[in-house]
Amino acid sequence: MKKTSVVSRSGRFSGGPAVNVAQFTESISFDWRLWRHDILGSIAHATMLQKAGLLSRNDLRAIVRGLEVIGRKIETGKFHWDPELEDVHMNIEAALTRSVPTGAKLHTGRSRNDQVALDMRLWLRDEIAALSSEVRSLQRVLVSLGQREIAVVIPGYTHLQRAQPVYLAHHLLAYVEMLERDYQRLQESFARTNVCPLGSGAIAGSTLPLRREVVAKLLGFVDAQGRPRLTRNSMDAVSDRDFAIEFCSIAALLAIHLSRLGEDLVLWASTEFGFIKIADAYTTGSSLMPQKRNPDVAELMRGKSGRVVGNLVSLLTLLKGLPLTYNRDLQEDKERLFDTVDTVRATVRISAAMLQHTKINRKTCLAAASDPALLATDLADYLVRKGMPFRQAHHRVGLLVALAERTGKPLNQLSLAEFQSTEKRFAKDALKVLNLHRALAQRGIPGAPGTSQVRKQLARWKQLPD
Repeated sequence: MKKTSVVSRSGRFSGGPAVNVAQFTESISFDWRLWRHDILGSIAHATMLQKAGLLSRNDLRAIVRGLEVIGRKIETGKFHWDPELEDVHMNIEAALTRSVPTGAKLHTGRSRNDQVALDMRLWLRDEIAALSSEVRSLQRVLVSLGQREIAVVIPGYTHLQRAQPVYLAHHLLAYVEMLERDYQRLQESFARTNVCPLGSGAIAGSTLPLRREVVAKLLGFVDAQGRPRLTRNSMDAVSDRDFAIEFCSIAALLAIHLSRLGEDLVLWASTEFGFIKIADAYTTGSSLMPQKRNPDVAELMRGKSGRVVGNLVSLLTLLKGLPLTYNRDLQEDKERLFDTVDTVRATVRISAAMLQHTKINRKTCLAAASDPALLATDLADYLVRKGMPFRQAHHRVGLLVALAERTGKPLNQLSLAEFQSTEKRFAKDALKVLNLHRALAQRGIPGAPGTSQVRKQLARWKQLPD
């Protein structure tokens, strides 16, 4: 069988792996995305080697210049990625060594095990920062929409049945709250990602006088006081993927929140609800039915959550049976992590854009929210104020609702006599309870969808920090 020569093969082997083995084990087809961070890490590592007396100043300058040239070639699409060189690390190192012979010294005191752990942490730090900013943008869009439609009232739902009236803004702010927890979790995960593993070697560090704190400071692996943050166990450092799993877990929950928002939008955009109209640019037509306007973006907000959850399960399953330390299985972490980042970031961005191009059908919302049955609980509260235990009040109002259904009248069209046929404590002022805006104004406790509370929360969220 034909063999192929791979730079990573050591003198221990008489030849390269079989072609089909090389094809099966290569990762350059996806880990090329780490190139920028691989180069940054290599420059920092070379700088440390010079400070440790393991590289001359001339060697350092030549290596840095060579890496910068490679970076420019990659950025402009002029770099040739060779699958036979397996991964991003070997491709860059081989290119460097061809143009700068002293580049062969760059791998001093370093293994691809701690190198890839470093690259992934560097890459994920950037992605966490970018996603955090995008989550903030989506929150602002939701707040802005709530502010613009501050007077709109819709039915709130339980069991997908009309329950009680709420301001649309209150409904939207529920998602702002969810996204805020997602944002906070991202910030917390950043701290655990921001730890430098370089210097751990393949498994047992190095006998060379490496100065790990130098690399950590150069690459920004520092705490709030500027102190370097280093991994403390070389075996854990090269086999740890907790930071990737933690991110994927947070991303999965974020995707679930986006899915729930997508489901609300799908329902609201339907003819049966008619609460919103999504702009044509964010809907699609039917290949058969010319009248259709399908909310495909909102549907994919739901659908893409499945692959994000699947990626999390894949990573958990990948890690669960691995002995310490590094195993080639860990190569499979990148595609799952990359796909999660790409999917979640794209979904957050498109959600924000779609909401900015969504119109609220105010009359339809008001008509749905004006059903007096939505204020049945308020009638029970009315009786509670009269001294009746709530369970009993609930039963009396239930009788009243049944009477309305039998007579084919809405609650607010029943006469006082009909009210009193179910409970004598109903007086003339009971009919005022069924006034929608009065009912909303009375919900003034913290967290409730009352008029004053919703305005207060909108004002608070408008001050959203970056």
